[in-house]
Amino acid sequence: MKRPNFNEERKLIKQGHRFIIGIDEAGRGPLAGPVVACAFLFLDSKYKILNTKYKNINDSKKLSFCQREQIYNQLKADSEVLWGIGRVSEKTIDKINILQATKLAMKKAVINLCQKTYDRGFFTEDKFLLIDGNFCLDFQHSDFQKGGVTMQKSIISGDQKVFSIAAASIIAKVHRDRIMERYHNKYPEYGFNLHMGYGTEFHRKQIKKHGLCPIHRKSFHVS
Repeated sequence: MKRPNFNEERKLIKQGHRFIIGIDEAGRGPLAGPVVACAFLFLDSKYKILNTKYKNINDSKKLSFCQREQIYNQLKADSEVLWGIGRVSEKTIDKINILQATKLAMKKAVINLCQKTYDRGFFTEDKFLLIDGNFCLDFQHSDFQKGGVTMQKSIISGDQKVFSIAAASIIAKVHRDRIMERYHNKYPEYGFNLHMGYGTEFHRKQIKKHGLCPIHRKSFHVS
């Protein structure tokens, strides 16, 4: 089975880029809850771990719940890993549409990650973004304390091809799933812990029975 690799990152390293950030999101399709994005940075530019502890990195959609949790915990404990999270609520999704909300979540994730790099003492390093999708992000100089985003590249199905994007997809998915599990405690009748807000038959049946709750996306066809 072909898995994400470091080819894209290594190519950029050879071109002189140091901080290569993979970006992906979770939650574009659900009927309820936020969209969550992750900006992922692996600080070891030699990428020596491809065939060792992270050999199971893959598109989050191709991994089981347990596999995602295991990889997430590995990444969280790794001192060579940094990531930022961006979250955009269902109310904002309804206001600006899901595409714009996805871009906003990704932008927030990058800004959050950049703050973490500043906290680690990396003040002047520019960033190269690898984005899952077919669009780029719009940043202002005022979005960053120092440095900024030098270049961006969008890659369709990047979570299936690029290690940094695949890692971001896992982190975003786990982060969002945990949000939806908390929402399940607040709105147990919808079963958010089972479908994470996606439009399953059970979910739609519960909407017909109970109506919409505050975290449903009113702009989506949820009936």
